[in-house]
Amino acid sequence: MKSKITTAVIAGLALVSVMESCKPKSTGNAVSGDAAGKAYVAPGKHDEYYNFVSGGFSGQMSVYGLPSGRLLRVIPVFAVDPEKGWGYSEETKPMLNTSHGIVPWDDLHHTQLSKTEGEIDGRWVFGNANNTPRVARIDLKTFRTAEIIELPNSAGNHSSPFITENTEYVVAGTRFSVPSDNANGDVPISTYKENFKGYLSFISVNKESGEMDIAFQIECPGVNFDLSRAGKMKSHGWFFFSCYNTEQANTLLEVNASQRDKDFIMAVNWKKAEEYIKAGKGKKTPVKYAHNVYSDENHSATSTIKTEVLVLDSKELADICYMMPCPKSPHGCDVDPTGEYIVGSGKLAALIPVFSFDKMIKAIANKEYDGDYLGIPIIKYESALYGEVKKPGLGPLHTEFDGKGNAYTSFFVSSEVVKWNIKELKVVDRVPTYYSVGHLCIPGGDSRTPSAKYLIAYNKITKDRYLPTGPELSQSAQLYDISGEKMQMILDFPTIGEPHYAQASPAAIIEKNQLKLFKIDENKHPYAAKGEGEAKVVRNGNQVHVYMTSVRSHFAPDNIEGIKVGDEVYFHVTNLEQDWDVPHGFAVKGASNAELLIMPGETQTLKWVPDRVGIVPIYCTDFCSALHQEMQGYVRVSPAGSKVPLTYHVGKTAAEIPASN
Repeated sequence: MKSKITTAVIAGLALVSVMESCKPKSTGNAVSGDAAGKAYVAPGKHDEYYNFVSGGFSGQMSVYGLPSGRLLRVIPVFAVDPEKGWGYSEETKPMLNTSHGIVPWDDLHHTQLSKTEGEIDGRWVFGNANNTPRVARIDLKTFRTAEIIELPNSAGNHSSPFITENTEYVVAGTRFSVPSDNANGDVPISTYKENFKGYLSFISVNKESGEMDIAFQIECPGVNFDLSRAGKMKSHGWFFFSCYNTEQANTLLEVNASQRDKDFIMAVNWKKAEEYIKAGKGKKTPVKYAHNVYSDENHSATSTIKTEVLVLDSKELADICYMMPCPKSPHGCDVDPTGEYIVGSGKLAALIPVFSFDKMIKAIANKEYDGDYLGIPIIKYESALYGEVKKPGLGPLHTEFDGKGNAYTSFFVSSEVVKWNIKELKVVDRVPTYYSVGHLCIPGGDSRTPSAKYLIAYNKITKDRYLPTGPELSQSAQLYDISGEKMQMILDFPTIGEPHYAQASPAAIIEKNQLKLFKIDENKHPYAAKGEGEAKVVRNGNQVHVYMTSVRSHFAPDNIEGIKVGDEVYFHVTNLEQDWDVPHGFAVKGASNAELLIMPGETQTLKWVPDRVGIVPIYCTDFCSALHQEMQGYVRVSPAGSKVPLTYHVGKTAAEIPASN
């Protein structure tokens, strides 16, 4: 073991040396000439593209305009967000429920836009929770999280969410193989090879509503799944996953998971899996997972705990999974627009292997195997290989396509993006990034017809790019013009969280379906007050329900008395506005949660338990009019057991209010 560790240290020092030597020169002059004009969007003009970027450890998703780099919105997904009341209002708390209870944080790594016939359709964008395995669906009519489903039998949902050509499935692979949920997990970690399994989850998506359900899972050997892509066109019906730690190491993976010369790309025939399910080959397995759905009709979320999942065993059904050898520790696994070429990216390799779908199918038909990996056939490397891009750079990670026969691969170690011709396997251009690039994004880059205009690089390190901000610096995105033969950097902008992966769509596709307000007459929230005349306060034991309305620029009621210490007070606030972009906020002094942010026509609820006697202000937190500052009120809190009657009003003078103790 000592020799292994020493080897790893020497290799690490060499890597640092290479990174320093590969650091691009003249960083201050990276954006020059006509570049600024290409990224300029005049005040009042709209961007051409929406860019949906993972928020990494923030647990959220961010939306930028391209080419300007303007931050348009942060969409709360897996983490609480006080700006929007996400996870704080009674209506949204259930969205963060899991089999472990409420989990108010996660690590969102990847985004994926829904597609129809292989093209972006502008309906939904999906995101993954890496820590507590979940997949979310964001409705692009509202730019809100509409659904979150937890994944059983999984740990570390990094390999997710990836979708099929018609959004039949969102697919996820486990990062950390672990014993299955219904097995005895109290086993020695050293029994990894005997007891740990890796699962692939196939989540079906309703074509009309978008509602998700776990259709089935495939139990696989205990490896780590990284990135994935669905086949398209000729390869529709297949999925391709990069796999590492085929050594099945359980300690010091930086050494012990890099022993083999090659790991694998796993090819999964999901159409064949569907056939086996219809034939009754799936096994119903007891599990426990949460399925959370938000309704725009009653403006509330419901959380359901489910207890069963259908599982197929990859060892028993030997023709649904196949292994293709790939240079060790692969990260990216990408499929070109034609569906013929599958690009693997071994992080420790100095080449890029390109596999042929047609050759893979022929090899399977002819059983050109090199043994098996724990029951899964291994296709001979040469039998599936189209060819290799030789010496393209150091540390290949991820590849996008421009639809013109070119591929673009990010290189983490040499901090660059390399453009290469797919059929000729020749490098045609390279540009530096600043620094240590991870993922790339071309609008529609994983679709049948990418928009070959821009490429965005998402970088892990910025160093000297921006004003310093203490020990931690912002991550960044850099925009390149790829419309010509040569790539040109035209913009450099910071991002929230850690930008792992992103996808971009033409704005016109998404704008046409957007919702501007909720119709007040269609509000089905059980505590909605659809007009000021319906505002009231009702006591039921120690629970007090305030049916409150908000409109520019007051609440009704805005004076409440008779609340007692220890009461559970529910402020159900309905925004009566019927005009676009007129939200109202609501906050209570000393409340142990965040504000509410209520859209026009919507109802949201803040729960408050007063802990002391006194006068408590309430107020609007979101600027709504010239008299926003005047939009306030008071709640009188009396001691527990007090005889002060419950009263409420809006607009009455002191003379009009009955005296109370």
